[in-house]
Amino acid sequence: MSKGNSGNSGSKCGTPMTSQAASRIQSATAKSNGGQVPSGSFASRAQSSVAKSSGQSGNGGK
Repeated sequence: MSKGNSGNSGSKCGTPMTSQAASRIQSATAKSNGGQVPSGSFASRAQSSVAKSSGQSGNGGK
């Protein structure tokens, strides 16, 4: 039995990502990277996930 993979990597079960959680993640990432959130980072993927699930176009509502 392997302990390396819990079996839920990339799955849709579990706690859904909220916009507040994505915001906290993005803020912490930006603080630790000189104000930048690298593309492909967990923070950017979290924000993208929230935008897709809520139907936002990603342009900040403008």
